[in-house]
Formats: sequence, structure tokens, C-alpha cells
Amino acid sequence: MCFREMHLVYIARLEVTVMRRLGLICTLVLVAIVSTPQAQTSTWRPVVLSDTGMVASGHALASEAGIRILKSGGNAVDAAVAAWAVQGLTEPEMTGIGGDLFMLIYLAKTGEVKFINGTGVAPMAATVDFYKGKGGLPQDGILSVSVPGAVAGAELAANTYGTKPMSELMAPAVELAERGFPITESLAGAIRGSRDKLSPSAKAVWFNGNEPLGMGDRVVQKDLGATLREIGAKGSAAFYQGPVAEKFAAYMKAQGGLIDRQDLAAIKANEDTPIHINYKGVEVYECPPNSQGFVMLQALNILEGMNVRYLRHNSAPYLHAVTESLKLAFADRNKYVADPKFTPNIPMREMLSKEYAAIRRRLIDPDQAIAGEAPAGNPRQPATSVQQALAYASPQASPDGATVLQGVEDGHTTYLAVIDKDRNMVSVTSSLLSLFGSGHLVQGAGFMLNNRMAYYGLDEDDVNVLRPGKRVRQTINPALALKDGKPYMVFGTPGADTQPQAQLQFFLNVAEFGMNVQQALEQSYVVSTSFKSSTYPHPAEGKLQVPASLPKHVLDELAAMGHQLDLRNVRGVGSVKAIVIHPKTGVLMGGVSPTRDSYVMAY
Repeated sequence: MCFREMHLVYIARLEVTVMRRLGLICTLVLVAIVSTPQAQTSTWRPVVLSDTGMVASGHALASEAGIRILKSGGNAVDAAVAAWAVQGLTEPEMTGIGGDLFMLIYLAKTGEVKFINGTGVAPMAATVDFYKGKGGLPQDGILSVSVPGAVAGAELAANTYGTKPMSELMAPAVELAERGFPITESLAGAIRGSRDKLSPSAKAVWFNGNEPLGMGDRVVQKDLGATLREIGAKGSAAFYQGPVAEKFAAYMKAQGGLIDRQDLAAIKANEDTPIHINYKGVEVYECPPNSQGFVMLQALNILEGMNVRYLRHNSAPYLHAVTESLKLAFADRNKYVADPKFTPNIPMREMLSKEYAAIRRRLIDPDQAIAGEAPAGNPRQPATSVQQALAYASPQASPDGATVLQGVEDGHTTYLAVIDKDRNMVSVTSSLLSLFGSGHLVQGAGFMLNNRMAYYGLDEDDVNVLRPGKRVRQTINPALALKDGKPYMVFGTPGADTQPQAQLQFFLNVAEFGMNVQQALEQSYVVSTSFKSSTYPHPAEGKLQVPASLPKHVLDELAAMGHQLDLRNVRGVGSVKAIVIHPKTGVLMGGVSPTRDSYVMAY
């Protein structure tokens, strides 16, 4: 059967399914039509509009720092680096110079998209046998720390595509560190919830005696200010080889960690070619491996053949199609994606082809969810993929009376987007991994350390298995898009395995359903856990996290399809931040999901 025939067969089956459901719930559908998202005329937050420049980030002070750089003549890369440095202060539970960073850059002058890989590696003393002897990979603590790469990445971006010296870009963060800033409610909650995790050196900053700092308390970080000043003056060499490196290595040794001076000195950021697909005329760009960025792109390819607009926004058939497409993409991620230096033959071109998407699409039953994990495909021999037998889930009980959990993001990361007056675009995701990373703060240097070691595998058959000097498969994956050859949007989110799922649903809200940027960010969305998690020991929970705000008939239909529903009390699409460019006027339109301290600023 040719690909076109396969596509037509799927659409025919899908139309039958949809029409059958429409007949059963016609009254509810009429109500839903009246309240479609497209009819929404107001949002919880306004769309921020500007003709000049805009920054959307996880904290108002970070956005302000970026705007300050733009107003002083810097470009989008300059502003992004300055805002990222401030995020390490104001969102210390999420990011900082002790973590990792990915950056996508659109250059308006040449029309090129660039990718900066600022992620670190496993220390040379980190081996499978060592961690097996410790009982596995720890979730936090000093042995969870990988060598951080963010400082190298930020410097490479600034030196290659920025216009201002690092000293000027670090200045807003240095000022805030030395002068102090007030703690938000969100940060206060993170500190309070990390009491048992934080090291004595971290508590010396984030606690007042035995009490965690609260909202409105001012925190001053002289040590971190001095570290940032050193980086501004001497670049990444100060962090990886100079006095900061000495303090870092000494702290690791004193605490029993694995990172030494040689590990730090060996870190280099690099440029690589971004990956992209065309979705109905929109060129969508993502980060290549060692990032999971291709997950969103492959899922978009699969969905492109399903006429998602016909399925109706956030109907059960639509959410089912989104979920099953993501399951298939995550299965391929876990099978094939890792550090390309250790796995040089990743079949990325094949996995992002329309032909392979057609094969994967055929595995989706519009009536039944795939039970458990979906199978990985064979991108180099796609014809064999259609012969794979799939188990489909049995109908589940309605979620009546189910406990509704407070929404908790899987993984703690942050994101920022910048567009300048020339329409250069920058998309940056940076991370410690989970809440306050390892829990350790380098004494005398003031920065928190990541717990990225928790993302490796210890099984020799795992493509992401731990090796000394290897980059882990990263969940961070900022995105951007072009339309008709012009800059269109820049977007991203924290959330570990949630990231490509939230970004996908935001993108479709805009590209398929015509929502403005803030409308698109305030919709309900779903998150699948029916694949091996990135975090050791990589459980596959097999649930579909759904917001309790979805209509009951949608929840009932999803359960009847076999989805194991996990009700959550959440608002908005992940913690996505985005800037969209008006296709006719060129006006910048910014928005943020109603979570955390996210904030858009413009001038």
C-alpha cells in the first residue's frame, strides 16, 4: 500500500470514529462549539505588544535585564545572555552557572538558524561500575553532579553572535547579586520544600538560621556576585580554569564528589546544525542530539496527516491523536537518541522524513490507546515498521471521584525568548535538572550545582548509557519557527519530558487553531508518561495527565479509549513562554503561561 493510500485509509477510519462520537454526544458538542477557544476575547494575562524589542522569561528581573541590554544597543543574543545570568539569581532552583544551556539563534541578516550546545559531560571518574556499586544513579547529592556547560555555551554565543563584552552582559546579574533582590512566593515555596535537600553552604544563603527565607525577604549573594564579575572580566576561563575552578574543584573533593580540575578544563561548548521540519508551510526548528528536540518535530510530522483542525481543539479524538503521536516519537527517542560523539549514526534524517511519519501514523488506532510503551520504529527500513504488533488498551473507568492532584512539573528548568528590533530571535532553555539540582552550593563561589547525572542509564543496551566524558541525553529543547521565509515565533518551556509535549500543543494552538499567543498559552493540555522517563531508573508510569478543567465528556471518552487518566489541577500549557511576530505588520506579540513568575517585557 502506498503512503497516500495509507493516509486516506487512516483519515477514513478517523472520520468514521469522529462522526460516531459526534452522534453520541451531539448536545455536548453544540455547547462546546459555542465556547471554542477561537471565540475567546480576553485572557488571564494580556498579550504584550511592541514594535521594537521583547523578552519573555521566567522572572520579571531577568526580562528587565534583557530589555536593558536591548535599549543600550545590544542585539537579541546579548540580551539573552544577560537575562540568563539573572535567571541564575532569581530562579536558583531552576538554573544557573552550575547547570547546562541550549540556545537557538535566528540571524535576521542572513536568514540562518544557529545552535549553541552549552551542555556538560560526565566526569572522567564516573563509570557504570562505580554507580552500580553505589546502588544506582542518585537523584541528588554530590554524586549527582555532572560537569556544567552553561558558562561555555553563553560565552560562545556572545562572542560569536553578540555585540557586547561579557563584562557588560554580566553587569545586571552582578548588580542584583551584590545589592540583593526580594524573593517571590514561588521561590519561597521551593526553598521551603527543599529543606532536607539543601547543603549547609546552600542553607547559609537561602535560610535565616533554621527558617527558610520567605516572600519579600531580600537575599544578597556576595560570593555569586564576585564569581559573575570574574566571568565577565575573564570569560569562561575564569569558571573552568581560574580561581572559580579552584573553588569548584576543592568543594567537590571536600564533599566526596567526582569532578576535578581536569574535568573542568576540558569543557568546550560547540555549534551544531539545528534540525527542522516543514509543517504546512511553517519551518519549525529544534535542537539536535544530545537534545530530545526531535520528539516534537516527529510528532508534528505524524499529526500533519491527520487533519487535526477537523478533530476540533481539545476534543477527545484530538487529544488522543496528540498523545499517541508523542508516544511513538518518545519510543524512537529512547531507542536512538544520545550524545552523537558516542552514538555517531543516529538516523535523524530518516526519523524526520514524511515517509517515516506516514509509517508511524499507521500504528495509531483512532479508537484505542496503545497499551504501555509504544514500539520504536526502524527508520532505515521503515517498511518493516508496519508489521509491528501493537497492544491496545482496554477501556478505563470514568474519573468520577478521582483525586485531583496539584500540578507539579517533572523537572525544574527555565526558559527565555528574545526578539530585537532587527528581528533576530533567540530561544534559550537552561537547567540544573530538578529543584535546586544536587542541593549543593559551591562554598565561596555561590552557585548551585546540577544533578544531571540522574539522566544517564546504567544498562549497557541503553543508547544513553553512562560513559566518562559523555554528554547525557538532554530534555532541554528550545524551539523557534519561520513562516514564508520570515521570522514567525520563538517558544519553549521547562518540564523535562513534558517539554516537547507542551511546546507541541502550544504550537498547534497558534498554527492550526488561530489563537493569539496568550490564548494559546492559557488552554488546557495533556501530558503522557507512557514511555521510559528520562530520570533514573527510567520508569514508564503509563498515565495520561489531564487537567481537571477539561469537560467531563472529554475525560470519559479518553478513559473509554484506554487512557489511564491522572487528573491534575493545572493552568495553562506547561510553563511555555513565547513571542510571535505578526505576519503582516511585524508587531511583536508576547505571552507566558500562567505559572510561576513568568513575565514578558517590551520597549
